[in-house]
Amino acid sequence: MKNDILVNLKNISVSFGDNRVLDNLNLYIRDKEFVTLLGPSGCGKTTTLRIIGGFIEPDEGEVYFGEKRVNGVPPYKRAVNTVFQRYALFPHLNVYENVAFGLRIKKTPEKEIKQTVENMLELVNLKGFNKRNVTSLSGGQQQRVAIARALAVKPKLLLLDEPLGALDLKLRKDMQIELKNIQQRLGITFVYVTHDQEEALSMSDTIVVMDGGIIQQIGTPQDIYNEPKNAFVADFIGESNIVDGVMRSDFLVDFSGHRFECLDKGFSKDEAVDVVVRPEDVDIVPAEQGMLRGVVTSVSFRGVHFEIIVDIGGFKWMIQTTDFQPEGAQIGLSIDPDAIHIMKKSKYSGMFGDYSSFSDEFDELSNAQEEKE
Repeated sequence: MKNDILVNLKNISVSFGDNRVLDNLNLYIRDKEFVTLLGPSGCGKTTTLRIIGGFIEPDEGEVYFGEKRVNGVPPYKRAVNTVFQRYALFPHLNVYENVAFGLRIKKTPEKEIKQTVENMLELVNLKGFNKRNVTSLSGGQQQRVAIARALAVKPKLLLLDEPLGALDLKLRKDMQIELKNIQQRLGITFVYVTHDQEEALSMSDTIVVMDGGIIQQIGTPQDIYNEPKNAFVADFIGESNIVDGVMRSDFLVDFSGHRFECLDKGFSKDEAVDVVVRPEDVDIVPAEQGMLRGVVTSVSFRGVHFEIIVDIGGFKWMIQTTDFQPEGAQIGLSIDPDAIHIMKKSKYSGMFGDYSSFSDEFDELSNAQEEKE
């Protein structure tokens, strides 16, 4: 085992009744790494976090901290602390005593407690808040107290279970930057659970994308976004146009009735594949100059760009552009080779990437509302 590996989960399986929550999961986490477990509700990410923390025992498999097997070791005997979405602060204690709580349990000398609490409050930008009642604090301030309390006992590993989920958007973005800065300054390993793709991309050294109790892909944010392994990952991380294609040869693929040069190779001749094109990587050109041609079916203004849905042969593409195009316009699309990513077919093929539902769902909602009225 490499000596920089802090946590190693080997062949972990967990079931709750007939529900298989984790299925033969293998994952290692390096020292001082910021790892995010990302996926939809019920994918197994929180269960994975709880196994690392010792709150759940796996039905099968082994958990190692360094070289030591820790199956059966309770949470308080692991060099781990956890920050939950619901903070779990003690309302009868002030800020200082909340942060000092874990140190007092460990019978730390008072002088050291005072110094540590002051350092932690300064770290989370709450200097001078010592005597404040935690119930008088804002949500963001309460979250900072919870983080300071978790860090005060100097864990080797901090587990964070959707800790920013209860905060409003602007505060959440501020706290994302703050958490990443704290992690880098202290050099503590963070394992972070979220279903927020943007949060994962902006904070992580490594992202673990999960679905159905199985790891779908592990990689850097750039790898996950630019080189998704299957249609689930491509769809879950950002917006994606995912179409059926055929690899004619290395660097040459057919999709949507046109042959494109691409940068992918290693597929069989005429192999059926999934093709991913991100909405921001498509250029709009006059219809007669387009590699593909279609009709604009809807336009939404998103502040920095327009989100345009284009019908190309019955398949709805999403395009993100600063060039306004009116509904009903005939337009052409130009796609460069480096904007095309080829994926193997998987059980997720055909499930994502067509933005027909983008408008259809709203039509169904409006019809339901009209019938109700």
